[in-house]
Amino acid sequence: MNIITIFITTLITENVILTKFLGICSFLGTSNKEKNALGMGISVTFVVLISTILTYLINKFILIPTNSAYLQTITFILVIACFVQITELIIKKYFKDLYKSLGIYLPLITTNCAVFGIILTNIRSNYNLIESISNALGSCLGFVLVLYIFTLLREKIENNDILKSFKGIPIALITAGIMALIFGRLV
Repeated sequence: MNIITIFITTLITENVILTKFLGICSFLGTSNKEKNALGMGISVTFVVLISTILTYLINKFILIPTNSAYLQTITFILVIACFVQITELIIKKYFKDLYKSLGIYLPLITTNCAVFGIILTNIRSNYNLIESISNALGSCLGFVLVLYIFTLLREKIENNDILKSFKGIPIALITAGIMALIFGRLV
């Protein structure tokens, strides 16, 4: 597969949220305001891109040559956790309001299954470094795109009359389901 195909596929038709249902916690938790959605999206993108490069290099030049591939999970989680901490420190220092509004969801990037899922997809698909970066970038931009669109829809929905039993998470999940149908039909 070439890098453009990987990028477009992960951006739209194999969107990490809408088709793999990874990252749903932060998707639902930070989609209440545009600023939060973009802040989370940028944070996840930074963590995934740096982690993708490092995990690829660690896997290729350390784990595989030493027959230590069984350490992939713990190694990748440690790399992700390190970059989440760095991201959290940067946001806390330079974007205090965003740090406060993201709350618990920022450190939860460490356990965000979308982040780990993207890295595992790179390894399991035997992507080279450029293909891995293309997959990571497409997945992250897809994450940001869907999160942003969902946030805009959610803001509109909350300003309308909705049956009490559908308010909050139920209507959010219905909206996400409709978005998944639309994104899946784009190709």
